[in-house]
Amino acid sequence: MGGSLIERLQALAGRELTAETWAQDAVNQPMIRHWAEAMGDRNPIHLDEDAARAAGRDGVVAPATMLQAWTMRGYAATVAGGPASPVAAELAALLEEGGLTSVVATDSELEFVRELRLGDRISVTETVESVSPEKRTALGTGHFVTTVKTYRDQDGEVVGTQRWRLLRFRPERPATPGTAAQPEPAAQPDPAAQPEPAEKPRPLRPRPATNRDNAFWFEACLEHRLLIQRCTACGTLRHPPGPCCGVCRSFDWDTVEASGRGEVYSFVVNHHPRVPAFDYPLVVAVVELAEGTRLIANLVDVEPDRIRIGMPVVLEWIDADPQLSLPAFRPAGTEKN
Repeated sequence: MGGSLIERLQALAGRELTAETWAQDAVNQPMIRHWAEAMGDRNPIHLDEDAARAAGRDGVVAPATMLQAWTMRGYAATVAGGPASPVAAELAALLEEGGLTSVVATDSELEFVRELRLGDRISVTETVESVSPEKRTALGTGHFVTTVKTYRDQDGEVVGTQRWRLLRFRPERPATPGTAAQPEPAAQPDPAAQPEPAEKPRPLRPRPATNRDNAFWFEACLEHRLLIQRCTACGTLRHPPGPCCGVCRSFDWDTVEASGRGEVYSFVVNHHPRVPAFDYPLVVAVVELAEGTRLIANLVDVEPDRIRIGMPVVLEWIDADPQLSLPAFRPAGTEKN
């Protein structure tokens, strides 16, 4: 097919990305109960038949925000994979052709047409709505790809829609400190050049989303300083950084430097999908600092089966590249590998 890359990408608008896919299970009370507990949703119309009828429903209804969850394939099906639709395969090939290898979700807009009741069986289809012109962002240059998922019940009636937007971008090469990041130079043919190495360079670690409220924190990380934001009005420590104190609502703040000591509050071991920028096994933990605040960071220099809740840890640093350093933690009393 002829045309520029953006023309070919935008030609996909209106085409079906995912054919009709049915939920594995009907809307049911056990899944609603698990969701409500995990989300802290105490609305009785999701769990109590009498309360739901008193509120004008015919019976228990599912939380609206569960809409997407009913049609999720689950871990086993995701790992097993399967042939992509022709449109999905074409979209992936075009993005690969343009070097748009990195992805970040930017937003999701949900519209709920009616509440789901016990016994409803939900299906979903997904179409490409639009591909934006090339955009230059703090993460890199790329395109916003917007798709629309349409959810229907067993009678074919629309119960909700979800507009899902991703930024597919080409990571910028890290700049030398004190200089601006430069775009990749255009390739020039050179008959005397050596063949390309078979192995591609390792992708950069994904860039954090920085803004005026958290930029100071990432800048301090480059200096290997772990800062905690402190309200100067009431002294409350808070993380992640934000503009306002959640206790006294003051906008005045300063920072204190963390001691680097803490303990594992919770953790997960990420197995799938494997992202080339990370090392595996990939342990992601919620660490409770000695100062009382918590943050999410990698655990390093420890086998996953040796991690325990409450395990003492100490600060370590991941220097991903000249423009990105992030805090990590290793078990207290161990030597750095």
